Formats: sequence, structure tokens, C-alpha cells
Amino acid sequence: MSQNSSMTPDISEHYKAILEGLGEDPQRDGLKDTPKRAAKAMAYLTRGYQQDLGDIVNGAVFESDNDEMVVVRDIELYSLCEHHLLPFIGKAHVAYLPNGKVLGLSKFARIVDMFARRLQIQENMTLEIAKAIEEVTGARGVAVVIEAKHMCMMMRGVEKQNSSMTTSVMRGDFRDSLPTREEFLRYISK
Repeated sequence: MSQNSSMTPDISEHYKAILEGLGEDPQRDGLKDTPKRAAKAMAYLTRGYQQDLGDIVNGAVFESDNDEMVVVRDIELYSLCEHHLLPFIGKAHVAYLPNGKVLGLSKFARIVDMFARRLQIQENMTLEIAKAIEEVTGARGVAVVIEAKHMCMMMRGVEKQNSSMTTSVMRGDFRDSLPTREEFLRYISK
């Protein structure tokens, strides 16, 4: 049993207390199993805490003579804002400049998911993804851009439905070389 699964009963009790605090009756028909379902959902949405970069990559780093830019666009992501526990939803674009090694394609999505499935702010998540790709590949440069819509801005507070946030991290050659950075930005703007 994973640590998240073993925490589900405890989390369930907290959801029950929240429902009671809202003035609801957790025993009414529609809410009887809600604390348990909400606890399972929260465990699923935060499963990134139970994941490890080494396990995610699982040896899928391969020798390669390619030293040209590799770009993976439009990786869907779903995360929870650490300030309000509300979702933010968007996409990540990642690129790297191989330095004798390439990473298996699906691993980019898995790395994005690992960090997205933690309580996050978008700015930190962007940096964490870039550092992880850099660590695993030893790349000459890594670039990550994330575009997301935040429910904490759309559903509460200022309630701005059409706002979105873009964050970027440029490391190595992407930071040091304007033409390299511009090439990446052209690829993701198509």
C-alpha cells in the first residue's frame, strides 16, 4: 500500500470535518461517501510526492550523436495551487540541447506530471522541471515554458475568466544564446 493510500482514511476524516464546518450533514445521501472520495481524489492529485525522478526516468537515457534542439510541445498539466488548493490547468513546452544523451519521449510528460502532481506555484514548478531535465540528460541547455489558467484567479478573488499565466526558465545555452532562445520560442509559438 502506498503512503498516499495509507493516509486516505485520515484525510477522509478531515474532509468530513470540513463538510461539518460548512454547515453540511456528511450523513445525508449525496455526501455519505464524499469524504472518502475526496480523500482518494486528493491522494491521486498529489501523487507526485510519492514519485522519484530516477524511477520516472527508469533508465530511458540513451547515447546519441544528436546535438540539435529537441522540443516537446503542449504537454498537458493539471496541478493544485499551494495557496488555495484550487486547480491550475495548462500546458508545458520543454526543449533541451543534447550533450551525448537523449531522453525517451514519454519521460518529458512523466517529469512534468511528477512536479504538477504536488501542491505548487507555477513559477517553482517551471524551474523544478528544467532542473530535472538538466540533471537527467546533462544537456547543454534546457528551456521550459508553462502556460496555465488558475482557478484561484477565475473562481474567487478577482474572478478574471480570460487571464492566464506564462512562466519560463532558460538554462545553459538557452539563457546564454539569444538565437537559441529565439529558435525555441519560434517552435512553441506555431
